[in-house]
Amino acid sequence: MGNVVATAVVSLDGFVADLEDRVGPLFDWYNNGPVEIYGTDPDRAFHVSPASAEYMRSTWPNFAASIVGRRLFDLTNGWNGVPPASEHVFVVTHRAPTDWPFPDAPYTFVNGIEEAVAQARAYAGDRDVSITGGNLTGQAIAAGLVDEIAYSVVPALLGTGKRFFGDYVGPEVLLDNPRVVEGDRVTHLHYRVS
Repeated sequence: MGNVVATAVVSLDGFVADLEDRVGPLFDWYNNGPVEIYGTDPDRAFHVSPASAEYMRSTWPNFAASIVGRRLFDLTNGWNGVPPASEHVFVVTHRAPTDWPFPDAPYTFVNGIEEAVAQARAYAGDRDVSITGGNLTGQAIAAGLVDEIAYSVVPALLGTGKRFFGDYVGPEVLLDNPRVVEGDRVTHLHYRVS
């Protein structure tokens, strides 16, 4: 069985977006380098540093499934039905959309993080599952469902905003020493949960 990896790009002070859901400078590194790389969407190219490209190539192809919350799904319109970095997306929501224009897209709407992880793991088999940062990450950690944390830190302080771990209040969690990859305007920290 693959790993469940909590992943996101964050500011140095731990935010994945500001209070208006804008990412500001957090995604600048996706387009500041000479190496072109793609996730699963052939129409969405990233241009990153050689170090970031190597890190992305070593992690992204392992993701068979992604878990996102309904808010991110709505903000991105579900990436117009094309998963950005996996084959299938599981959306945690209490109300599935009834008018989404991509009914045949590889998206499954589930109620609750435990159900999402169970279905995503079953789909992924021996490949990995990603959980996008925010309240879902905090819920998954509190439930003991996270195996790894991939924390890409951008040298910026947002001061306030949406936290990577959401409103996490739970037990102390220890992590192994990180794998550290220094890109251009981003540092990738990849931890195993002890």
